[in-house]
Amino acid sequence: MAEFDLTRINCQFLDRHLTFPLLEFLCGKEIYDQKELLEYILETVNKTNMIDYTMDTRKRLGLSQEMPEELVQRKGEVLATLKMLQNEVAPLMKATDVLKNGESMKDTKTFVNALQKDYNFKIEHLESAYKLAKYLYECGNYQESTSYLYFCLIVMSPDDKNYLNVLWGKLAAEILTLNWNTALEDLTRLRDYIDNANFSTIQALQQRTWLIHWSVLVFFNHPKGRDLIIEMFLYKPLYLNAIQTMCPHIMRYLATAVIINRTRRNALKDLIKVIQQESYTYRDPITEFLECLYVNFDFEGARLKLHECQTVILNDFFIVACLNEFVEDARLMIFETFCRIHQCITISMLADKLNMNPAEAECWIVNLIRNARLNAKIDSKLGHVVMGTQPLSPYQQLVEKIDSLSMRSEHLAGLIERKSKQKNQESIDSWKYY
Repeated sequence: MAEFDLTRINCQFLDRHLTFPLLEFLCGKEIYDQKELLEYILETVNKTNMIDYTMDTRKRLGLSQEMPEELVQRKGEVLATLKMLQNEVAPLMKATDVLKNGESMKDTKTFVNALQKDYNFKIEHLESAYKLAKYLYECGNYQESTSYLYFCLIVMSPDDKNYLNVLWGKLAAEILTLNWNTALEDLTRLRDYIDNANFSTIQALQQRTWLIHWSVLVFFNHPKGRDLIIEMFLYKPLYLNAIQTMCPHIMRYLATAVIINRTRRNALKDLIKVIQQESYTYRDPITEFLECLYVNFDFEGARLKLHECQTVILNDFFIVACLNEFVEDARLMIFETFCRIHQCITISMLADKLNMNPAEAECWIVNLIRNARLNAKIDSKLGHVVMGTQPLSPYQQLVEKIDSLSMRSEHLAGLIERKSKQKNQESIDSWKYY
């Protein structure tokens, strides 16, 4: 299924180190030639300071078991540079360890004042800590890098030239060390900075596009991520606009999040609209599954697309962990939609629509009824499922209306703000001639 593989596109918007898990994941699949993939990994890792990873990749390619002289020399230079940077920062880190135990760490200003007063802290020390954090990251020592990046975030002013780089670096390091709670905090902090920074329109669009791709890694690994990805990608106009303009392939991950999130079925209507709008730029089995089911009411097409969806998800690093959940919830969506149209359904027909055998289908429906997720009765003698009425609750209707109003209000507020800025700029420009 190479035609639906997004790794090549996704890697364009990820840091070099974040691409390694994706590439290693592909090595275990049979989508691309194994040797070509390993050669690409070797080419990419050669641009970092990860000497041991370079050697490991060379061995996997069947190259010399001995470390080449060039790599031996590079390793010596990396260790020497690392030691020099650590020596520069050592006094500052000792001071930080002492202050951690006192009251000074409670707020940034007190902490910086204590460093300046008692330990002769200068801005050059902050530059050294930033360089060391970046160098450790390039060496693949992400855990230690986060410590120095955290220090930089505490001490740095948001106006500092390196502040944005520190935010990106901290997020990347937390993702690579699988600290999903901290990664979500860093993601929120970075998003707030991007949304409030004085970027040009193009710069802001680029920053948001990168953030969208990085955030997918966090959202599909954090317990709250399935709600947050819908809120950010579907109901924040600036990010929805970035997806539609720069990366419509992200619709795959948004659609997956909605399908596996049973509590957010109210988002389906808005999602379908966006999928239809973008269908001329991007389509894959997951978006087509929703179109078949909710636009065309083509149950046979949905059944076939569901089979393709399983292959797509199985080969997608971002959502492979959701495979079983996706299949279960997609079947439930087919079933619910089918039941809205028909009051009495044969189990054999349902089994065919759900890619199951009749015995499995009957057991599956029994479990739905038992868990109070389905208002229906089974007539085992006739092999029928008789549906009860399932009116939409007033609460659910209210939630849908609020979400829709919230999205429209945010969109209108954005338009007003842009118009106001444009008007002010025209006013300022007109004064230049007087």
